[in-house]
Amino acid sequence: MISRSLGTHDGSFHADEVSACALLLVFDLIDRDQIHRTRDPEVLGNCEFVCDVGGVYDPKKKRFDHHQLEYEDDLSSAGMIWQYLRDQNIADQALYTYINQTIIIGIDAHDNGKVLQEEGVCTISHVIANFVPILYEASPKEQDRAFFEALDFVMGHFKRILGKYHYIQECKGLVAAAMEPKEKALIFDKAIPWQENFFELGGEDHPALFIVMPSQEHWKLRGIPPDRKDRMGVRVPLPEKWAGLRDRDLQAASGIEGAIFCHKGRFISIWETKEDALKALHQVLEK
Repeated sequence: MISRSLGTHDGSFHADEVSACALLLVFDLIDRDQIHRTRDPEVLGNCEFVCDVGGVYDPKKKRFDHHQLEYEDDLSSAGMIWQYLRDQNIADQALYTYINQTIIIGIDAHDNGKVLQEEGVCTISHVIANFVPILYEASPKEQDRAFFEALDFVMGHFKRILGKYHYIQECKGLVAAAMEPKEKALIFDKAIPWQENFFELGGEDHPALFIVMPSQEHWKLRGIPPDRKDRMGVRVPLPEKWAGLRDRDLQAASGIEGAIFCHKGRFISIWETKEDALKALHQVLEK
């Protein structure tokens, strides 16, 4: 058995085994130079991990294939590896759920043929598939080179998702503090990710209708969605007379000198200063 090695099938590749390999690399369980693309049973038998080939699903033996008839669940090799990392306490349940909902569920569904192609919709699975050489007669060397290009791309994507997750967790205390008074607005003195924490902390039952927060050099007044699934919806829209207005037109409609912009969808508006945003908030709450 070659320590920190992984075997996966050669030839054309897909998002699931590329993502499975990327997860094991990101969490430092395998080495990049010990990834073997082959269907040779002898080579696969010497690998510590085997993904998407071999006809065996046995996490205790570190075998993660989903193509055999006896496997009846909905995971692909990506979901299998991600579940393994959770079960080994390498990823806790909160991180497991976040990554699963952000990307893994979609990869699993696509690989198992449960995602219909929609015009104009490009998923991570489509992006990874586009790394596959265009010519069907591409040599094994060309296929391997493309696989590792896709692998590097997916590793970078996972690292950015993990970075975002950890930043969200760092900001949880600030969101909890803003929610504590149970007012109709959450007011933050710096820009932070707030939606994920808001709903995780019971935001669906919280009375807040708006947030006030810095937006680069200005401030924003934004409506809060009714729940975590309807992120573009709002509990209360901004005034209809503000919709789509900018600068002087919005200043005239609102009577606030620091007015900059209100989206035509009436879910967000931008103001010159915090005081201007608070004036706008008071107008909306008093109507």
